[in-house]
Amino acid sequence: MVSPRLRELFALVPVTAIVCAGFLAVLITRTDDPNDLTLTYGAVFLGLCVFGHLFIRARLPDADPYLFPLAALLSAFGLVMTYRIDADKAGSQAAVFVLGLALLVITVLFLRDIHALERYRYTIAAAGIALLLLPRVPGIGERVNGAYLGIGLGPLSFQPAEFAKLAIIVFLASYLRDTADVLLRPVRNQVWWLPWVAGGVAVLFGWFVLGVGAAVTVLLGLFAASLAAVLQERPSLKHFGPLLLVWGLAMILLIFIRDLGSSLMFFGGFLGLLYVATGRLSLVGVGATMFLGGATFFANSVNHVHERVTVWLDPWAPNVVDHEGYQIAQSVFAQADGGLFGQGFGQALLELPGGGTLLPAADTDLVYAVIVNEIGLFGAGALLLAYLLFVVRGFKTALQAPDDFSKLLAAGLTTVFALQVFVIVGGVTRVIPLTGVTLPFVSYGGSSIVANMVLLALLLVVSDGARRDRQRRGGLV
Repeated sequence: MVSPRLRELFALVPVTAIVCAGFLAVLITRTDDPNDLTLTYGAVFLGLCVFGHLFIRARLPDADPYLFPLAALLSAFGLVMTYRIDADKAGSQAAVFVLGLALLVITVLFLRDIHALERYRYTIAAAGIALLLLPRVPGIGERVNGAYLGIGLGPLSFQPAEFAKLAIIVFLASYLRDTADVLLRPVRNQVWWLPWVAGGVAVLFGWFVLGVGAAVTVLLGLFAASLAAVLQERPSLKHFGPLLLVWGLAMILLIFIRDLGSSLMFFGGFLGLLYVATGRLSLVGVGATMFLGGATFFANSVNHVHERVTVWLDPWAPNVVDHEGYQIAQSVFAQADGGLFGQGFGQALLELPGGGTLLPAADTDLVYAVIVNEIGLFGAGALLLAYLLFVVRGFKTALQAPDDFSKLLAAGLTTVFALQVFVIVGGVTRVIPLTGVTLPFVSYGGSSIVANMVLLALLLVVSDGARRDRQRRGGLV
């Protein structure tokens, strides 16, 4: 039987093959005499991955054998795409991958016991909120497309929200571990029909009295039904207070810095953890309808949000397509041009022959559009499958975790990772409004790769403890 660590090592071989083949395909489009530089790239990347494998083998021998190879696969593909778009940025991307790998090693070395995070949960939450506030500090905050996303300290520039999401998830997991059983106090003889009546009354009130549209009426009905179900279980305001305070501060700051993509990730992670901790869909219903209501309010009252929604609804409108709608319209055209099998690496038209950008932010916001254009819908589907496998392994780690904190932490980290993929892919394909979130491990950007490598380290630590416990008890992993 092949050991888990040997499976991990074998899984790194196709990663190297992708790096070599990808660089070779790009070089062929740029020169008639490809050299052995692609083999050098592949050998260096394989060496880094083998180093990561040997470290995991030594420090986390029972960790999930597929999480690291999947992250390496996504990083390798991102490095190839960055090199295809801008060769100069590929070096920076490779350096950031090395930095991320170093932080993975440091996280594992210093975090011998994942439960050590529980002792500092309020400190970690305060640090996360402080990170969210940094982009609005005069002198260091950077404004990009109407949003305050990053900070600049000399040559160093990064997006604090990428690290703040990890801090908030750690706090939520720790706090819910202690309070999940007392957040709601079920009543023995609940009135099962009360939520249905409350939802029906709200629908009638919204439709006939307020005269709102069908969508708002449905939201009112769902909110009333979910709220009635929650109130029946006598929620403990005492224990909900600190939870809502920290989460509310994070959300307010996200609105303050106008980072709407991260707001969706934080909110989704919060609701996901609430459901895992309590098993109550009614809490998810209340939270989701409140988020949709708040999103509708800000879409009508905040110019930056209103522009994003207007572009999303009709990017081809005459007064939109030449300005704010140009980016998303070109993204849709690029994906349509790719078809099922794509144009091939290096074949996407990113710049106009006479000068000018045809596909803005191709290496960050719209990298998925370039991927669909060059490797087609099938290739992009394979990339999404790799993300799906990573998410599956993350949730499997949560299911195997022997204690509530580890279970909630793994579930929360996996949820925000999955939501980040959904937000950027959904924005590029016009499922939701486009935001400035990066595609994990693939988009060009140091903050996202480094933060997600720390996320990977936390999942590996949880997985190692979970699988070791299962093996000690004789369970088959």
